[in-house]
Amino acid sequence: MSIEKINQGDQLTQSMDLVQENIQRLKELFPEIVTEGKIDFKILQEVLGNELEEGDEYYRFTWAGKSQARREAHKPSTGTLRPCKEDSVDWDSTENLYIEGDNLEVLKLLQKSYANKVKMIYIDPPYNTGKDFVYKDNYKDNLKNYQQLTGQLDSDGNKLSTNSDSDGRYHSNWLNMIYPRLNLARNLLNDEGVVFISIDDNEVENLKKVCNDVFGENSFITTFCWEKKKKPSFLNKNLGSKFEYIHVYAKNRDKTYPFSVDLTEEGKKYPFNNAGNGRGILTFPPKSVKFNMENQIISPQDMSEGKIFTELLNELIIKDGLNLNEFSLMGEWRYSQEKLNDIIENNEEIIISKVPFRPNHVKNGGEIKKMHNLLTIKHYGVETNEDAFNEQTQIFGVSYFDYAKPSGLIKLLAKAFMYDDQEGILLDFFSGSGTSAHALMRLNSEDGGNRKSILVQLPELIEKSNEAFKAGYKTIAEIGKERIRRAGKNIIEDKRIELDKLKAKNSFLQEDQDEILNLQKTIDNLDIGFKVFKLDSSNIKGWNGNPEELENSLFDSQDNIKTDRTEEDVLFEILLKYGLDLTLPIEEKLIEGKKVFNVGVGALFICLADGITSKVAEGVGAWKQELQPEACRVIFKDSGFTDVEKTNSVQILKRFGITEVKSI
Repeated sequence: MSIEKINQGDQLTQSMDLVQENIQRLKELFPEIVTEGKIDFKILQEVLGNELEEGDEYYRFTWAGKSQARREAHKPSTGTLRPCKEDSVDWDSTENLYIEGDNLEVLKLLQKSYANKVKMIYIDPPYNTGKDFVYKDNYKDNLKNYQQLTGQLDSDGNKLSTNSDSDGRYHSNWLNMIYPRLNLARNLLNDEGVVFISIDDNEVENLKKVCNDVFGENSFITTFCWEKKKKPSFLNKNLGSKFEYIHVYAKNRDKTYPFSVDLTEEGKKYPFNNAGNGRGILTFPPKSVKFNMENQIISPQDMSEGKIFTELLNELIIKDGLNLNEFSLMGEWRYSQEKLNDIIENNEEIIISKVPFRPNHVKNGGEIKKMHNLLTIKHYGVETNEDAFNEQTQIFGVSYFDYAKPSGLIKLLAKAFMYDDQEGILLDFFSGSGTSAHALMRLNSEDGGNRKSILVQLPELIEKSNEAFKAGYKTIAEIGKERIRRAGKNIIEDKRIELDKLKAKNSFLQEDQDEILNLQKTIDNLDIGFKVFKLDSSNIKGWNGNPEELENSLFDSQDNIKTDRTEEDVLFEILLKYGLDLTLPIEEKLIEGKKVFNVGVGALFICLADGITSKVAEGVGAWKQELQPEACRVIFKDSGFTDVEKTNSVQILKRFGITEVKSI
């Protein structure tokens, strides 16, 4: 057995290759289309038969640059995410992430570690008003473009700029920005996952069309209308505006469930009839319906009245307030027979009080109550832009963002969708002031959940004339991180005040004692931290494909880690490329004076030191025996030991049952 050398030219210097992933899926579906390792499109066309659209004119949504934008979504990133402990909060324990970088590149880097793991995505992208910023992607080298944008390179490359409505490709520019990002984001959603996207009138139609393209028309759930202002703005010359929109799409709508922020009330009646629905027959088993009527026999008859159509199809015997026999009604129903059977099985009441029959379902209370798509102050107490302004002022003493969303809005959406998943992940890759993290902390503090957030924000430079710059903030990301720090402390402090007040009552009531325990648990367990990572080029030196630089690249491979990078930098790049969660528990230990990282309680050991000996391997093996992981692998730095020590280390690790050993 020998140590397998990881190919630094592709595996550790590129993100997941989505093109190859898709080709592999095609091979699995249609193995006959593979000829000598390549896709034969003529055979694929034969397999698909007449399901191909070949005409010049057919329904589709397109714009200038769409093909290039689609290709960009599938192009691997050569970047990495470097840890920044000094900006983080509770680094060793938190399960939240805050990532500084161009979200296009970051989404590519998250493809392995977070594929099919995200429960909810909320984004508030630029609205394309002609005044706000649009990401100017450089498809030739997005990572270099990002470094130019953030001042990491001394170059006059592409900059963030306003997308003026006088630009001939005004809508196309915006669509080319949003399209590849949504493509990549879809991969991260789990099968139950849903994306919420805020938008205004400028691109509301185009956004829905592009979402139909990415997620499929059948995945559309709704468009929420959000009352954004208590008083309308009159920027529109024809009328005042009070609403914005939130498009909602599912990864797989068949696996989603009702959105709800309320439960049904005990004893509340819900009518079976619903005028305008399709007609159908419901059959009620004996003694399944409570009749507030005298004992009697009722003959089959038409019981329609006004707009309500109902017909009793067979003779019914009522005795002691119950139906003695089975009976059937034809009508326009809100419930199916299957739902009726569930109601009866759950021992919930069905009541009929008079002729003509109008059956009512009486709820036990506590069931999920579907919400509607009008998010207003009246119906849901939804927070508005004014609340967002007050929220920022409370945190900073001043509002730095004119159009930030209130945390209560995102909290409402998260509660509506994640009420049954208190461990789920929320992703926001246009995170701005950090509202989504604030919202999730609020929700977790209210219901005891442990939902996690992943926020991504471009460290966009702040104008020197801006109040935020005068207060010492250089980038939007700096404001976002500070907002989360302060918001988390405020939530904990509010809980402590609440706890102290309750304790001061000296109450022995069980409900007060239970509340004291719940408050203390929230204070002890609420995750208000976040790990900060920053987008950068790979830590691993790699040949860029230029034949003239081949000799230098081969020489560099003797020590292929860049000189300005730390062991922790390389550690997290390995986690990304192996598809491991960036918040996995990591323990460090010195073995024979060499730092060894233990990731995921023994699932992976990494040593990137120089001068490694077989005694280090002995220590790793003993550590593995102590932890007893189900599977274990080890990664060393290739230049960290001599050939003799390498061979001896492999044999020692094999003795401990570790057969997967690699080097970089």
